[in-house]
Amino acid sequence: MKKNRRKSQALWLRRTRSVHRWTGLALFVFFFVIGVTSVLLGWKKDSEWIMPSTATGTDRPLSEWLPPDELLTIAQTALVDSLGPDYGTTIDRIDYRPGKGSIKFLFENHYGEVQLDGATGEVLSIGIRRADFIEHIHDGSIVNDPFKLVYSTLMGLATVVFTVSGFWLWYGPKVMRRG
Repeated sequence: MKKNRRKSQALWLRRTRSVHRWTGLALFVFFFVIGVTSVLLGWKKDSEWIMPSTATGTDRPLSEWLPPDELLTIAQTALVDSLGPDYGTTIDRIDYRPGKGSIKFLFENHYGEVQLDGATGEVLSIGIRRADFIEHIHDGSIVNDPFKLVYSTLMGLATVVFTVSGFWLWYGPKVMRRG
């Protein structure tokens, strides 16, 4: 009886090792990319090269800020004057930071950013948000949305498979030695 049980455990270990090995080989590049981009994203707030720091403007309540359309015009002009006409001025999103007195304008189809003082309209910072590019690589959305769904599902399931199979590859031999 013990001999059959031991054979069964050995078979499971061989199969698990095989799944672990071949899945690892098949997904090596994706795991490498996810690992590198994870490290970079972890450092984004501590590296000006990855993402510009949030600038601080004047300390005034939102009610004293310039109107959004006026701030947008200033940001679009500053973007083109600083980075050139190749950078489109179509707005993607606006990030209000009332506690810092600043407002960030992020644009479509590139990673440019303009930060203004919300009350005065003074340009506080113009930069490139490499963190957004890195995030698009990390989650697969740099290719397209259907790819992102398949990629994130596959990589999430692979992480579960590696966790379970890695645990069994560690624990299984201990069980076999005992019994």
